[in-house]
Amino acid sequence: MSDYLIELNDTLDTATFYGVNNQNISCLKNMHPKVRVVARGYHLKVSGSPDEIEAFEKDVRKVEQFCIDNNTLTEDLVLEIIKGGQPAAYRHDNLILHGVNGKSILARTPNQQRLFRDFDRNDLLFAVGPAGSGKTYVAIALAVRALKNKEAKRIILSRPAVEAGEKLGFLPGDMRDKIDPYLQPLYDALQDMIPAAKLEEYMEKGVIQIAPLAFMRGRTLSEAVVILDEAQNTTVPQIKMFLTRLGLGGKMIVTGDLTQIDLPNSVHSGLRDALEKLDGIEGISTVRFDQTDIVRHPLVQRIVDAYAKHTAVETEKEQ
Repeated sequence: MSDYLIELNDTLDTATFYGVNNQNISCLKNMHPKVRVVARGYHLKVSGSPDEIEAFEKDVRKVEQFCIDNNTLTEDLVLEIIKGGQPAAYRHDNLILHGVNGKSILARTPNQQRLFRDFDRNDLLFAVGPAGSGKTYVAIALAVRALKNKEAKRIILSRPAVEAGEKLGFLPGDMRDKIDPYLQPLYDALQDMIPAAKLEEYMEKGVIQIAPLAFMRGRTLSEAVVILDEAQNTTVPQIKMFLTRLGLGGKMIVTGDLTQIDLPNSVHSGLRDALEKLDGIEGISTVRFDQTDIVRHPLVQRIVDAYAKHTAVETEKEQ
């Protein structure tokens, strides 16, 4: 009889892995009746013969990887994984990752797929396009995927704190209470992709950081995926400051919609300026989304089309 300690991957959500009332780990134990297992946190203490322990660990690793990749696990899935490999229902083309409860997060449109492909080939990406085209959602999914695959050690998400056409006035509370209203869309996307307990752990440890743009000054962001959302509302000095934060082993994705600039009319958009100045530089990719990429309610696409036509008519009149 030998004793052995199996250490689970620290990107694993242990609550999902073990299951309600430990039903998933119990299922694994039942498939290896000669092995004794004591499970606690990220550690499994296993007793049995060397051959039995080796067979048990092999199955644990299969189930562990499925749980990391798909964010879901049940007794039926445990049985299917061990007996037949990857369940067919979880195989998809253009899959970025599986979100909470196994939700498939896909690169659905050609431009989303291009952003997916270009992420591996470039260290700085611009994703520019209308509301609802999925640019921010796909960007965050790519960052979460890189974290899960240990291609990055941190995710840093930022937005300029600019109000969309209305003044909110004094906001009560501490710094986090004041900036959270601006950053809520980023929280919403993360909650779709990472189980609540694991997300809270990542936030507490600083593995995932969400901060206003003003807090980027002076930092060097190495081995991280850094996303700047709503970049059309940055000034030229702000976006230059942000882009020069990129450190070794890091990647940046800058998203924005040039038709929704909330800056004063006299202030030039930093995103527009960066797109002009950085065009054609090696290592930088620009993906321009359009109305065909809109994946929200079908009405959103018609709204965007109507505003685009109206803007075109106004521009012709001015000329």
